[in-house]
Amino acid sequence: MGLKDRLVHGWNAFWGRDPTPRTDLGYVENYRTSSTLLTRGNERDTVNAVLNRIAVDVASLTVEHVRLDEFSRYKEPMNTQLNRCLTMSANMDQTSRMFLQDAAMSLLLEGVIAIVPTRCTENPIFNGSYDIGSLRVGTVTHWYPGHVKVFLYNEDTGKREERIFPKNMVALPENPFYEIMNKPNSTFRRLLMKLRQLDSIDNESASGKLDLLIQVPYSTKSKVHKEQAETRRRDIEEQLTGSKYGVAYIDGTEKVIQLNRAIENNLFTQIEYYTKLLFSQLGLPEAIFNGEADEATMLQYQNRTIEPIISAIVDSMKWKFLTNRARTEGQSIKFFSDPFKFATATDIANNADKFIRNEILTKNEFRQIIGFRPSEDPNADRLSNPNMPEDDKVGAEAVKEVEATKTQKDKSK
Repeated sequence: MGLKDRLVHGWNAFWGRDPTPRTDLGYVENYRTSSTLLTRGNERDTVNAVLNRIAVDVASLTVEHVRLDEFSRYKEPMNTQLNRCLTMSANMDQTSRMFLQDAAMSLLLEGVIAIVPTRCTENPIFNGSYDIGSLRVGTVTHWYPGHVKVFLYNEDTGKREERIFPKNMVALPENPFYEIMNKPNSTFRRLLMKLRQLDSIDNESASGKLDLLIQVPYSTKSKVHKEQAETRRRDIEEQLTGSKYGVAYIDGTEKVIQLNRAIENNLFTQIEYYTKLLFSQLGLPEAIFNGEADEATMLQYQNRTIEPIISAIVDSMKWKFLTNRARTEGQSIKFFSDPFKFATATDIANNADKFIRNEILTKNEFRQIIGFRPSEDPNADRLSNPNMPEDDKVGAEAVKEVEATKTQKDKSK
């Protein structure tokens, strides 16, 4: 393209050369209304960090709309809009990974969520054969026998709205740790209550109160003496608040008793107990959060915590978004994890030799795992054992053909 064409057809975001710039862009907010709305509070901030760690790990898995073979084994990914929602962009505002993190975070906080197909090729209420072009995570506010009322983000208006949907078109995953996290008297709720009490005590101790007792040299049982003592107290308060450096004077017969000493209680012990109990019930080793977890610990964490959450989400979508005919034709929704994510370079090299030598993965498939581009060698896409001479392979194949031919002749006789 020449200089003249670039000047005529080129575009710059800061030139402002649009013929009719739009000013009616719709509803506006100063924060992102389509994201998960977390409950405010210091005690929530403490536990939300743990829930966010779990949600990020759930979102690190790959979820795909796939086709299975006749033995229910993974065959290939489907070329559908639903697969693009699960692997690229779930909606106008969220990538597939952000959507999965939103679903996991909301599931842990609410206990039950609604995954709603907001854009489809056909009306899912009247037509069972449709493809899904957009997905949103919503909160269930009312339950009906065959319907649910969902509070979710409307990308057309820019607001969160309530809509009623049939249950057969909305995925409704339930938190597998519901008894631990979402029940009124669960371990998670009790930990929140203890953290709230601790914050209340901290606020009182940092409120600026002096907590002083002033002993006056007379009895305060009579009404007159009580009024005198009250007048004396107000006078000392005015001296302290009106003084530049907070200095006041008292009479030589008066005494000051300091009370602002730490209150001894077992609140810290209870919080520590409930935290450890919650982590053990959720299968969360402490090494996960301080970065000291080894491969065995991460494997236990993946199997006991992450797998139940992602399975609840995927199974609910498979149940509601795929018809019986689609499942009969081999369609499914599956999640995949990287088995070499926590392996060192030495372990990856040893595994590469074992997987290629046993003809489980091709060379190019393993090059993709470590981030290398595919090799142009045609043998790199063939399952073969590089340690076995080619002549031995040909001889082995010839022996198999001879044996197969002999078997067929025996059967014909």
